[in-house]
Amino acid sequence: MPTWGEILKELQGPIQELQQKILRGELPPGTPLTADFDSVRRKYLRVLFQHTRRPAILYATSWTTPKPLVDPDLLSITPEDVQGFMEVMHGVPGGSLDLILHSPGGSAEAAESLVLYMRSKFPDVRVFVPHAAMSAATMLTCSANRISMGKHSFLGPTDPQFVLNTELGRLPYPAHAILEQFELAKRECAGNPAVLSAWLPMLRQYGPALIVRCHLAQELSEELVSTWLSSYMMPGNRDKAKEIARYLADHKNFKSHSRFISREQARERGLQVEDLETDQQTQDAVLSVFHAASHTFSATPAVKIIENHLGKAFIKSVSVQQQVALAGPAFPQPPRIPAS
Repeated sequence: MPTWGEILKELQGPIQELQQKILRGELPPGTPLTADFDSVRRKYLRVLFQHTRRPAILYATSWTTPKPLVDPDLLSITPEDVQGFMEVMHGVPGGSLDLILHSPGGSAEAAESLVLYMRSKFPDVRVFVPHAAMSAATMLTCSANRISMGKHSFLGPTDPQFVLNTELGRLPYPAHAILEQFELAKRECAGNPAVLSAWLPMLRQYGPALIVRCHLAQELSEELVSTWLSSYMMPGNRDKAKEIARYLADHKNFKSHSRFISREQARERGLQVEDLETDQQTQDAVLSVFHAASHTFSATPAVKIIENHLGKAFIKSVSVQQQVALAGPAFPQPPRIPAS
C-alpha cells in the first residue's frame, strides 16, 4: 500500500526531474516547478474503479489539514455541495456508487439534499471512511447500504450544534447543552429569584426562538438518520433504525461532539460496517486517494474536493473562495518538501 510518505515521493518525483534538467541546462532556470496533484488523485480513483467496477467519487475537505483563517463553512457540508455532486455524477451510469468521505460535518439540511440527489441516481451506495466522517457526515454515511471502515476510521455523534454570537466571538454549542442550561436556569431562578441577575447575561444570548430550534434540530437529526437507515441499510427494521438514530443524536452518550466512534462501536450498535482491510487492493486504492487529497490540501489553496474516477472535479479554493470545475493540473504551487 502506498503510504502518506510514498505518495509524497510520487508527487515530488516530477519536480526533482525538472530540477535535474535545469541543472543540466536542458531547461531554462525560470522553468516552473509544479506537482500534478490532480493526476495522482485521479489515478488512484481510476485504480479503485478498475478494481471494483463501481463508479467512485471523493468528497473530502481540509479540516484535518489546518489552514489559517479559513472560514469553517468552507470545510462544511453546505447546500452548494449539490452543485459539486451534480458535476461529478453527470455522465456516470446509475446503479452502484462508492463514495470516499472525509468531512467534519455541517448542515443536516444540506446532507439531506445530497442524500436525496445521490439516491435518485444510485440504488446501491457504499461509503468508505478513510479517516473520519463526523456529525452531518456521519448522517450521510447512514444513508448508505453499507459502510467500509479501517482500524483508523471513525464516525461521530450526530447531536445538532448551534453557532452563537457571544462576547467571546462566534462559538459552537451543542443543542443539548443549551437546553440543559436553560432548564438549570429555570430551576435555580424558581428556587431563588435573586440569582436571576447572574443568569441574565447568558440567557440574553439565546434569542427568542433558540430553545424551540434546539428541540426541532434534535428531532430532525433523529428523523433523517432513522429514515435513511430503515430505507437503505436495514430495510423494514424501523425499530432498530430509530434506536441507532437516538443513540447517535444523544449528547449524553458522548459528552463531546468531537468524540470518535470506532468501527467496532458502530458495528455493535447495529450499523452495517465492513472491514476496509478485507480487500487489500480496495484498501490500497482508497487510502492512496485519501493521502493524495491530504497532500493537495497541504500544498495548495484547495479546501474541498468533490471528484470522480473520470477526472471531473468540483474544487473549492480559499484563494478565490468560489467553486470551479477543474480538469488537469489544478494548482501551480509546488509542494513544500519536509526537511529530512
